[in-house]
Amino acid sequence: MNLRHLTFRLLEVYVTVVKTGSVTAAAQQLHLTQPTVSQQLKRLSETVGEPLIEHHSGRLVLTDVGEALYQTAQDVTGRFMDFQDYLSELRGGHRGRFSIALVNTAQYVLPRVLGPYSQSFPEVDMTVHIGNRQQLLDRFERQLDDIYVFSHPPSSEQALAARFLRNPLVMLAPEQHPLAGGEQVKIEDLLQERLLQREPGSATRMLFESWLQGKGVQWSNCLQMASNEAIRVGVASGMGLAVISRHALPASHPGITILPIDGFPVESHWHFIVRRDRRLPHAARGFLEYAAAHLESCLPAEYLCNEVESLFAAGAADTQ
Repeated sequence: MNLRHLTFRLLEVYVTVVKTGSVTAAAQQLHLTQPTVSQQLKRLSETVGEPLIEHHSGRLVLTDVGEALYQTAQDVTGRFMDFQDYLSELRGGHRGRFSIALVNTAQYVLPRVLGPYSQSFPEVDMTVHIGNRQQLLDRFERQLDDIYVFSHPPSSEQALAARFLRNPLVMLAPEQHPLAGGEQVKIEDLLQERLLQREPGSATRMLFESWLQGKGVQWSNCLQMASNEAIRVGVASGMGLAVISRHALPASHPGITILPIDGFPVESHWHFIVRRDRRLPHAARGFLEYAAAHLESCLPAEYLCNEVESLFAAGAADTQ
């Protein structure tokens, strides 16, 4: 007996014969000829070295060895069927794993999508990284993640981006600021005040500095702070003004008001970004497909700009 000659197909034929009760029925179910099934049974018996099936009064009866093999074959074929189901779920994005990296400000937005997604697909192992823009650019260059979220996509030709949400920047001031609640304010009227801002390389800071440059003005009285939370507290405490994403503001923000600056809000967009030169895991594609279909129910409608499906079309074109 040489069990190395056993094949999955032999076991599948044997299990089908036993379950259907006849060679003819098994042949029909397996889309094989009756002689082929009989030959497979003979080969299986010869491989095991013992008779497996006996015929009594027109019925198939398993020998003791045949019964033991049937139990083993059922276990093997059952495990392969489970594996087939696993592959189907994996390819459908319902299983597997993926990694997504967000710039700091996106943490105020993406959990509204990631939470419902995780509840819908609990078998997907999702890793989330949060960092400043430079940290994410480094991760992108090192190909550490499957999906990235930027407000300003990397300039790399390998970056494939799709917008999904408007990202308006607003000017914050202390609630008792003398210009709060009035008519539109000229930016030139604020340049003597202190500006609280994020680190160099921050997308919010880059966009606002570019906007100032377009106006031909420069804000020199600046104080760098480590986080949006620190900036909000600083503004509420009277330390200065700040430009921040509207999405980074809670529904209620005591001590803070939004100044009606002429030319504001300054707008950019959040993007989902994948690499053209990196295979996208099934689970990552599944998340993007979920996002494309459910953004409207997860995020504020007035800010939506859902172009996520363009990633799939562009990705397909790149692989041709």
